[in-house]
Amino acid sequence: MLKRAIAMGLGWLALAGMQAPPPPRAELSLWRLDCGEIHVGNLDMFSDAYLYEGQAKTLTDSCYLIRHGDRYLLWDTGLPAALAGRSASEGPFRMSLRATIRDQLARINVRPEQVTFVGISHYHDDHIGQAAEFPRATLLIGGPDWDAIRGRAESAAQFRPWSEGGGTVQAVAGDHDVFGDGSVVMLSTPGHTPGHHSLLVRLRGRAPVVLSGDLFHFTEQLSNGGVPSFNTNRADTLASAARVLAILDSLEAELIIQHEPADITRLPAFPQAAR
Repeated sequence: MLKRAIAMGLGWLALAGMQAPPPPRAELSLWRLDCGEIHVGNLDMFSDAYLYEGQAKTLTDSCYLIRHGDRYLLWDTGLPAALAGRSASEGPFRMSLRATIRDQLARINVRPEQVTFVGISHYHDDHIGQAAEFPRATLLIGGPDWDAIRGRAESAAQFRPWSEGGGTVQAVAGDHDVFGDGSVVMLSTPGHTPGHHSLLVRLRGRAPVVLSGDLFHFTEQLSNGGVPSFNTNRADTLASAARVLAILDSLEAELIIQHEPADITRLPAFPQAAR
């Protein structure tokens, strides 16, 4: 009886050894796109504690393309394409756009219909301006933010392929593993808006990066805890910031603040890609 049990055990071990190893992760590439520039004449609104009174700053409006095998994720879509080649002012903001996302993607031979997912960090206008240029893509957006968009006629119009045209929407609750292998994860970071997300990207050839969305707008907010007065929830903002800083520490990852000129230059200039 003992010999039979041993033989069966050895048989199971042999079968286990014959099982195929898990498939390797698909090759990953990350491009930094120029989706506009925003000059803020008075930064005071970026702190509810009067930290930046009278200060001005020029912010970048960066977007990102991620290739995972033969699939693509476009993360945020910047200022509207109609602004290309010109500038416009609204309140304390002066906005400009050099080139559309479509024109930039053409330089690396990516057609709009090849974009599998359009991921939106949150519903503010400087992150959704060119989303409708990719109507065949599945829209990934935080559930509370999608609810807010559908309740605002102007915002819903910017998402017409999904709000009216029957396009596929995935209203994300919590974190979301975009490609199912842990390489690209939408991190739930509410506070700036109720459904705000940041994006974790685990590249092979360098440390992981976290794309901030608008969890932070510029470097000073990391040290002084500046919370914009227009955020929807102060406590959630601070909790989300603490979570992301802990993730950066545990994964030895690098934070890329999407609006911070000093941060985005740590990624290769387009059309080069990080891998």
